[in-house]
Amino acid sequence: MNFYTVILRKSTDYWVSLCLENGLVGQGENPEQAIDKLKEVIESFLEVYNTEDNVYSCPVHIDELHEFLTIEDSESSGIYELRKVYA
Repeated sequence: MNFYTVILRKSTDYWVSLCLENGLVGQGENPEQAIDKLKEVIESFLEVYNTEDNVYSCPVHIDELHEFLTIEDSESSGIYELRKVYA
């Protein structure tokens, strides 16, 4: 079983989960839903990745991580979590 490093960001109405190893995201009303959606996305991605030739995976670039963490809008709460997620 693989594990992934996930950062969760709280907005006003939802949570967003970002996987650092592959850049995939999930969204939900709470952290658990956001992670569950991310797990579904990872599983779907791996199915395609293992059957198609022109699909690649790469870690999140530091600039993209910085953008994810510093997004400032009316919905940003500044609440973050870092988790180890098995998928």
